[in-house]
Amino acid sequence: MTQTVIPQLRMTNAKVSVPFYVDGLGFKVDWTHQFEPGFPLFVQLTREGQTIFLTEHKGDAQVGGAVYFLVPDVDTCHRQFEAKNTPVNQPPIDTPWRTREMVVVDPDGNRLRFATDPDR
Repeated sequence: MTQTVIPQLRMTNAKVSVPFYVDGLGFKVDWTHQFEPGFPLFVQLTREGQTIFLTEHKGDAQVGGAVYFLVPDVDTCHRQFEAKNTPVNQPPIDTPWRTREMVVVDPDGNRLRFATDPDR
């Protein structure tokens, strides 16, 4: 299935946030946009077919957002993050609603929940 919604998260410093997503979480930069040098940066990133936007534009979003990523195996994802020394705020746990989930918080306080759902 093609992704039909792209979550947008606020970043306050692209020089910190973009490397966190690329080097730490394995996203790839698809493209960036900046009206001119020194202006806020807007970035599209994709990881394993899941796309997000990061924006430095203050009016686009507030810091402290959240995104829920469904992944094939959250434990494999966790091992990948650990291998890159990416801080995981909540290691994988089994939930009462039958998923297995972990939480990573980015440099701006946005919560990224990675989950495996056995029913999907």
